[in-house]
Amino acid sequence: MSTRYPFTAVVGMDDLRLALLLNAVSPAVGGVLVRGEKGTAKSTAVRALAELLPAVPVVAGCRFSCDPASPDPGCPDGPHEAGPGAERPARMVELPVGASEDRLVGSLDIEKALAEGVKAFEPGLLADAHRGILYVDEVNLLHDHLIDLLLDAAAMGFSNVEREGVSVRHAARFLLVGTMNPEEGELRPQLLDRFGLTVEVAASRDPEQRVEVVRRRLAFEDDPAAFAARWADEEAELRGRIVAARALLPQVTLGDAVLLQIAATCAAFEVDGMRADIVMARTATALAAWAGRTGVTSEDVRQAALLALPHRRRRSPFDAPGLDEDKLDETLEQFKGEDPDPDPDPEPDGPDDGGPGDGGPGDGGPGGGGPDGGGIPPQGDGPVPEDVPAPEEAPVPEPAPQRAGAGERAAVKAAEPFRTKVLSVPGLGEGAAGRRSRARTEHGRTTGSTRPRGALTKLHLAATVQAAAPHQKARGRTGRGLVVRRDDLRQATREGREGNLVLFAVDASGSMAARQRMSAVKGAVLSLLLDAYQRRDKVGLVTFRGRDAEVALPPTSSVDAAAARLEQLPTGGRTPLSAGLLKAHDVLRVERLRDPSRRPLLVVVTDGRATGGRAAGDPVALAARAARLHAAEGTASVVVDCETGPVRLGLAGRLALELGGTAVTLDELRADAIAGLVRDVQTGHAGHASRRAA
Repeated sequence: MSTRYPFTAVVGMDDLRLALLLNAVSPAVGGVLVRGEKGTAKSTAVRALAELLPAVPVVAGCRFSCDPASPDPGCPDGPHEAGPGAERPARMVELPVGASEDRLVGSLDIEKALAEGVKAFEPGLLADAHRGILYVDEVNLLHDHLIDLLLDAAAMGFSNVEREGVSVRHAARFLLVGTMNPEEGELRPQLLDRFGLTVEVAASRDPEQRVEVVRRRLAFEDDPAAFAARWADEEAELRGRIVAARALLPQVTLGDAVLLQIAATCAAFEVDGMRADIVMARTATALAAWAGRTGVTSEDVRQAALLALPHRRRRSPFDAPGLDEDKLDETLEQFKGEDPDPDPDPEPDGPDDGGPGDGGPGDGGPGGGGPDGGGIPPQGDGPVPEDVPAPEEAPVPEPAPQRAGAGERAAVKAAEPFRTKVLSVPGLGEGAAGRRSRARTEHGRTTGSTRPRGALTKLHLAATVQAAAPHQKARGRTGRGLVVRRDDLRQATREGREGNLVLFAVDASGSMAARQRMSAVKGAVLSLLLDAYQRRDKVGLVTFRGRDAEVALPPTSSVDAAAARLEQLPTGGRTPLSAGLLKAHDVLRVERLRDPSRRPLLVVVTDGRATGGRAAGDPVALAARAARLHAAEGTASVVVDCETGPVRLGLAGRLALELGGTAVTLDELRADAIAGLVRDVQTGHAGHASRRAA
């Protein structure tokens, strides 16, 4: 077994370590979502936590880790008799992004179920993670239906497997930890709400702290065992503190004044539903137990709010997560009541006496990182300055605003986004699950059957019986069971919706530089970006102005990154329309190689004028030739005509004809006018889709 990096050797990241430890003390808090840039040791900290959890008593031979003191009466391996059992280390189970539903919840042996009528159930990762940690790296890239199953099990404490008339239920209580890089896409708000706590992490900008990170990591890679031994005492001390906090947790009380502060805080920040109130109460209780107290204080409530509320205030992918701490302090002060003494008779070795748990010298930690100095685990004796700010408080340089050069105007603010209806790609795809275009998917309505290619995942029962029935006499069937062979099994084919690649090609030339027009253009693109977020699409942004085009944002699942690039976009110069279309063609060509199953939708935002570029020749003819490249490949496209004024040249309409797509004016992009556009897109590309299918 490989040696894991010690939890107490992690430098900085106080909030992350505190959130993980609070969930280790009280799994009812609901897990942790860790958001942060790449290379910030998110996974290292999570994996290190597993070594701190106490050993788990289990029923010997039970695949579902039943507690011998109170075995699950509905355990598929049961019933179990109460007894001493055995102990094993707490598990940390990792859920890969590409995992199937069967791997997550478990699978049934279909052949045995049909031929012998027995429930042969193979447990999945949810059963393996019971009474341990379930870790999902890049949770934002996990398919939505898997996230739904995962969070339902985490909320209910059990997993139901119902398939082809066979039902299995088993306990599944675990500490759920997910990590994600927001640049690669966001989770839906309703899924964010299901995580108890969230933490933002970033690499420290302090040189001395970064040096210590490198020093410790190199020492660990040179000799993992020796490095782990160096931190063994700190690990054992922290493990003991977790056990002590777990034992103290049932004795912690929430006073009425504290409950009022929690409710007032959630109301002041307008969070939806009641889950935030419950999570804050559980977190504040865990904070008190972690600090060695039996009463919850206002400072516990404040720390709980900072961990439990920021991700619940996001109602749009363009909203930045965070909490106004001044408003938080005002709310807590306004509703501050007379709390009873939280611990009138503390133990002699409690945190107030400088014993274990106070973050002082006896605890081996730097102190002051959490409430009552007990909020962070020990840091060891590394030369980390005490005044180093936490990573989330470290100054992060903002991108420099783009300056308008000669003939350019500075970026203007986008108009208010509006609701749109879906623009779908014609035909039937096989891309990643989403909500835009029709596709063959693992989930959806059953449309037929086929022979399985590889492992059977979705049985088409009627087709399987029909395939096996003619051979029963030849196979010597004598009993009630159906004699089924591997060749008889049929996979159900289902139709659902897929996500697409929506590539925006935005004209930023001088003809678009009128502030009112560009503001409306940005508002329209922002509206389509919001729709792409809701449809689970990837998005990309190509801009063209002056003499050339550039990829402002390569295809990504992060629509908020696209919105940020759009907001900073200046305008001015000539209109290299052909360069923009060719750049878009290059982007789509590369994406087809990377992900051939994801179908593209090209949205060109322009007034149709072509007045320049690096290539020699007639700009209009070059633009038409570039458009025909897209048409030849059957790329679904829409041209948003930004031309205004009493005299219109209709150039955007001609461009749409060359693309084989449709054109719509900026005013027609509203929800009440876009329904006809959807039909036009589908009709205009039906011929291309049929040719590609042939």
